[in-house]
Amino acid sequence: MESLLPILNAIDSVMWGPPLITLLVGTGIFLTIRLKLLQVCHLPQALRLIFKAQNKGEGDVSSFKALCVALAATVGTGNIVGVATAVKVGGPGALFWMWVAAFFGMATKYAEGLLAVKYRTTDEKGDIAGGPMFYIRHGMGEKWKPLATLFAFFCILVAYFGIGTFPQVNAIVDSMEIAFGFPKVATDVILTVFIAAITIGGLQSIAKVASGIIPFMALTYIAISLGLIVSNLDHIPAALALIFESAFSGTAAAGGFAGSTIMMAMQNGIARGVFSNESGLGSAPIAAAAAKTKWPAEQGLISMTGTFIDTIIICTMTGIALVLTGVWQGNAAGAAMTSAAFASVYGFAGSQLLTVSLVLFAFTTILGWNYYGERATIYLFGNRGVLPYRLIFIALIASGAFLKLEAIWVLADIVNGLMAIPNLIALIALSGVVAAETDRYLNRRKRQTE
Repeated sequence: MESLLPILNAIDSVMWGPPLITLLVGTGIFLTIRLKLLQVCHLPQALRLIFKAQNKGEGDVSSFKALCVALAATVGTGNIVGVATAVKVGGPGALFWMWVAAFFGMATKYAEGLLAVKYRTTDEKGDIAGGPMFYIRHGMGEKWKPLATLFAFFCILVAYFGIGTFPQVNAIVDSMEIAFGFPKVATDVILTVFIAAITIGGLQSIAKVASGIIPFMALTYIAISLGLIVSNLDHIPAALALIFESAFSGTAAAGGFAGSTIMMAMQNGIARGVFSNESGLGSAPIAAAAAKTKWPAEQGLISMTGTFIDTIIICTMTGIALVLTGVWQGNAAGAAMTSAAFASVYGFAGSQLLTVSLVLFAFTTILGWNYYGERATIYLFGNRGVLPYRLIFIALIASGAFLKLEAIWVLADIVNGLMAIPNLIALIALSGVVAAETDRYLNRRKRQTE
């Protein structure tokens, strides 16, 4: 497979070059305009709905649990490793462009959540089924069924070979060995047993675990990040100034940092931001469809907060820590760079705290993507495909610690991009439906408050 690496690298460069990034961000800008800055005007309401949604209507889990399943898949190694990679290559300015991608991505994530509920149905077992494959097929019409099939196929590939398995497993076993001296084989065996036990229980089991771990791990990471920021409070103005200046002027070489241009900052910030929050990829609406709600727009608002929490809050914490401590100028990269930032304030305990966060982030990402791949499998093959899918997924988790073929990582990037394209086409085509449903919901709320 390594012999195919040059070809895969060439495809990847085209896939994640300006065209797809323009399509991703452009879709967010288009929806932001069409929805009249909904992500600004209605963000407070969306944040309140996380805990106060009525949870009435059809659905398999509460709106909060549906959000936690989506966050389980998005809050992962990208929040720690991805941000460090973006800043290492693109400089501090990459963080600004990550914010830009997230801002417009909130409108995209809103539309995805709304359409997921609007066009959801039930499968042969009576469970809720929804996501891009359903709003493509039922929203755009049966003639678009091949596009829906393509999305489901790419979704399974991403679950198997992309975000869902190898990057997360490798992050867990490597960090446990470095921080605690725990053997990789032992970690992998324990991880495989846990994943098997939870995923066999299906959505209810995954949602229960995710709703327990996600709030804890997010608050823990935010707390230790805030501690780092407070200890460097006097450097905050200079750090923010550097982020904004670098976004529009590039960054000169300094220390072990090779320097970057405006385009490098923009491309790395936007690409890593999209990887982290998955706005436009079409993954989160698969979880959103299962929420108990009568109003598609209500779940859209709750889904929108996923991008806010993932990127505007958690990724920002990582990015600010890297810039404040100056580790971005050193020779370290990826998780080692973020670890160095926390160690500069907390000592060895900082590295251990980061390892615990990374392990929990990666573990929940595996759970979330297991569910996404399973729903795509049911769409293509019915419930008879569930057991084979789960067995293959568990086998990949078990072998993930020992597979480090570079070609697999490049292939993962490619299938991520392929998954986004059918979804973005649907979001643009169905933007009128999104706008109409939004107006209907907001007018109803206005009448209730009068």
